[in-house]
Amino acid sequence: MSSVDVTGVVSRNRGRAIFWLVALIGLWTAAAAARGALGVSHGLQAEFFDNDARAGAPAATRRASPISTAAIAGAWDAAPPSVFSARWYGYLAIGRPGSYTFAVTSDDGSTLRVDGALVVDNGGAHSAATRSGQVWLGRGPHFVTLEYFQAGGAYELAWAWARDGGALSPVPGWVLTPTRFSYRRVLLARVLDSIATSALALVALAAVWAAYERRHGRSAQAVGRHARAASLALFVALAILQTWPLATDPGHLSRNDNGDAVLNEWVLSWVAHQAVRDPLHLYDANIFHPERYTLTYSEAMIVQSAMGAPLRWLGASPVLTYNLVLLAGLVLTGWTMSLVMARWTGSWTAGLTSGIIAAFNAHTLTRLPHLQAQHTEFVPLALLALDALLRDPRAGHAVRLAVWFTLEALTSVYMLVFTTFAMTIAAMARPEAWWGRRIWKLAPRVALAAGVAGLALLPFLLPYWIVYDQGLSRSLADARQYSASWTDYLTTPSRFHYPWWSHLVASGNGLFPGAVALLLAGVAIASGAALKDARARMCLAIGLGGLVLSFGPKVPGYATLYELVPLLHSIRAPARFGYLVVVAAALLAGFGLVELRRWMPSRARTPISVVVLVLATLDPLAAPLRLVRFNGIPAIYQELRGEPDAVVAELPLPAPRSFFQNANYMLNSTAHWKPMLNGYSGFLPLSYRKHVELAGGFPQPESIAALRAIGVTHVFVHLDQFRSLTVEDLDRIGELSRIAVEGPIALYRIE
Repeated sequence: MSSVDVTGVVSRNRGRAIFWLVALIGLWTAAAAARGALGVSHGLQAEFFDNDARAGAPAATRRASPISTAAIAGAWDAAPPSVFSARWYGYLAIGRPGSYTFAVTSDDGSTLRVDGALVVDNGGAHSAATRSGQVWLGRGPHFVTLEYFQAGGAYELAWAWARDGGALSPVPGWVLTPTRFSYRRVLLARVLDSIATSALALVALAAVWAAYERRHGRSAQAVGRHARAASLALFVALAILQTWPLATDPGHLSRNDNGDAVLNEWVLSWVAHQAVRDPLHLYDANIFHPERYTLTYSEAMIVQSAMGAPLRWLGASPVLTYNLVLLAGLVLTGWTMSLVMARWTGSWTAGLTSGIIAAFNAHTLTRLPHLQAQHTEFVPLALLALDALLRDPRAGHAVRLAVWFTLEALTSVYMLVFTTFAMTIAAMARPEAWWGRRIWKLAPRVALAAGVAGLALLPFLLPYWIVYDQGLSRSLADARQYSASWTDYLTTPSRFHYPWWSHLVASGNGLFPGAVALLLAGVAIASGAALKDARARMCLAIGLGGLVLSFGPKVPGYATLYELVPLLHSIRAPARFGYLVVVAAALLAGFGLVELRRWMPSRARTPISVVVLVLATLDPLAAPLRLVRFNGIPAIYQELRGEPDAVVAELPLPAPRSFFQNANYMLNSTAHWKPMLNGYSGFLPLSYRKHVELAGGFPQPESIAALRAIGVTHVFVHLDQFRSLTVEDLDRIGELSRIAVEGPIALYRIE
């Protein structure tokens, strides 16, 4: 073929790629705009109570919440009280009239009402039991209410339906809405969701195609540079897709229905605030006054906070900052994994596949409230540096390993522990690199890497060591409670897996690596590449090690390891070691795809690669996500900015078992940053329990005097949480001086 013919082919291919890219962007834009105009949200309103009678103010509320055991675990941050209850209500859109059978499985009791009529009565305290009932439903929306209570012990809840005597199946979330809509409107929303989701995935692939065609025929170096940029753009698009509709309004849509998400929003804001004002007291956060080092009660997330700090300094809200840092974590995790695998295998298709699996999976998508889980972007780079160090022991490789390890350790204490174990296991899986005389050349470089990382981490970890020495650690009993089970590795929120089988085994931890990941990793193992290739063997060992460690004290020897390795004392949930299984599956999938392509005719490789990339994208897809709207921090909290020595209490102080309710008060404190009695984190100090008792009698004089004695100068009183307490009542108390009132919140100075 002549150069003119080649140029013509390239030009035509480029034109086709650009045409499809523009067309798909137009389709996605139209579908997203139409979807937004419909205003339909899926799921039901949910209320959770810390008693078994659904009495009093809810301890937590959710909008667009599914009805499932996993939803209950999520509402209580995987640690519900022994006695609690819940209520779901909203509308069920019926498309075809008929006789509908509804079945509710619960432990303990539950009832289901449709249009006010009792359809299923599964009441009473009992172990898991299923009751069903029938009702004729016409086309259109029907009001449903499902109530549930737990009297102690194990809890379980599931809801299924069937029409005209058919087989029972879970009620799909898309037919449920918190407000009343016609069936046609609900169905149209479902169709538009599917169109927008599919179009966005195809946009990403078309962008890569167009980018490749644009540079086709140029030097390999130019293509390499462009491929890196194109892959970064791809992961930006995929992060938007996988978290849709978050990108439509990142300043207001959030997971603020979860206390951990709010806690992490506060962390990012606190570090950005304190680092430029008083960095030597960075860990003396403004919660749990008068305790010190209170930032160590949870993750400091130094790397994520550094990413978000410029946004906060420019005036971005805590929610907007959190969402952008979350998206950045997903993008960077996928991108760095793709770069490493493309370098190891020489295949960008393998790199992109591994990156997609590493960034978007059951673990990262079920832990969106936990910003630590999305920022593992330095793990692939640390593995790259370790591989280089094992192959060629140089000081430069050792320093690079120390840098990437340090950065990953600063994203999370959990990732510090996981990365330490991963690097150790990986090195042990390659004895040819350190056996015999090679150890004398390698050992000094490993010591150099450890020393550089240790010195860099020392100022950040020293406060954690201080509170550990004071008794803050995780016991083996904690570890056993939060260890993995086999069902965790089958749990996924994917819309392609959950309705078919995952809901049958769903647990509180999503660790399913993905069907594509497992199939391709299986190819790598079956072909022998996972053992013959030193890098693949290293990845396989990491996965097996993470699998064993995730079961915690259930595995013989973990208790001994716990005693020998103090790092494990910081791990409350060994189940999260399971993320190393996901990482290993992602890496092995890249090796497996290379083997698969090698077996195929050359003309089949490109279409198969495209199919693999599409399937890897759709495999974990949980979008559209159920998000709540953040409407900003009430203006009344800015009243304290002019009070330099203020110490705050938000009253009533939530009881210790419900102290996650303090998360919203912490978020509100970002408007003034005054020390406060309230707080929420992974640890509850004994002083908080004492303060709850002291403040429990508010507004009695004894309670006010006790608050004054521990240094409280101002109180935010949430009138809607007190019985029969009004502003007029508080105004008559001489020890209190009103400053401002906004809705149910009143701010008073203690005189």
